[in-house]
Amino acid sequence: MPVYDYECENCGKLFEELVISYSVPDSEIKCPECGEYKAKKKISAPSIAGSSSSHSSSCGASGFT
Repeated sequence: MPVYDYECENCGKLFEELVISYSVPDSEIKCPECGEYKAKKKISAPSIAGSSSSHSSSCGASGFT
């Protein structure tokens, strides 16, 4: 289930929402700040799973300890 970034067109609050289905329209997303249903989906950068701040120079290192 994807998490999307939204901005409320009523109060300007930026928030994230776990959306069960891609077919859920923005008009059904409620702003946690003002309670209005005026959320607009924002374009956000994709998350890269498994990335970390530590780097290993050995080939094939999984990063798990």
